[in-house]
Amino acid sequence: MKKSLISWSTGKDAAFSLLELARKQKLPDLLVTNLNRSKKRVSMHGVREELVRLQAQRLNIPLYLIDLDENINMEDYIRITRKHFSSLAKKGYETAFFGDIFLEDLKKFRIKEMQKAGMEAAFPIWNKNTRELAVQIIDSGIKAVVTAVSGNKLDENFAGREFDLSFLKDLPPGVDWCGENGEFHTFVYDHPLFSSPIPVKKGEKVFKKFKACTKKDSDYFDTQEKNQAWDTGFWYVDIYAG
Repeated sequence: MKKSLISWSTGKDAAFSLLELARKQKLPDLLVTNLNRSKKRVSMHGVREELVRLQAQRLNIPLYLIDLDENINMEDYIRITRKHFSSLAKKGYETAFFGDIFLEDLKKFRIKEMQKAGMEAAFPIWNKNTRELAVQIIDSGIKAVVTAVSGNKLDENFAGREFDLSFLKDLPPGVDWCGENGEFHTFVYDHPLFSSPIPVKKGEKVFKKFKACTKKDSDYFDTQEKNQAWDTGFWYVDIYAG
């Protein structure tokens, strides 16, 4: 039996991709999430493990966690994730869905890695206009809170805000409305496919600085990714089940 999975970040883009797949009767059989092993939080989004488990429960879709070290390099990241995806391919998973929108080099990377693992990569919301897409996500009934913002692009007051029309209106020029360049990340607490909303509370905000990407790490991507100076400092707001 053919099976599929979706790369599940806990955020709005993955959530809308899932909704689009459901509308086409292509609902994935598995959610796959990268987890910071030491912090027990979803990589980059900073979301607690318990919250992604609550999302999976409300979607009634099994969750598969990939444990990763906090400061993992690309070589080890590829080795570990490829091993997991290869194992899933052997269990009948043929397609991996991703919520990427317009980063060509990231798309190429995903396609290459899935091919190495024995799967096909697919992109349900690829090449959509992000200003239109952001509004579509809100109109769809997906509700999300902003869990992290780039310290170079947004001030800390944007962290913890609702992802809504007011948030979009307040974004400064040059910030993508879907945060596709890494400007911000979200956690979805309600979704048309959830059995019920996830009650959440907001805790303290912290600023976290990550190690800059090394040249060796950037060599795994093509020119666009390689030449772009990715932000390494983010404001995070702690979200927990209320």
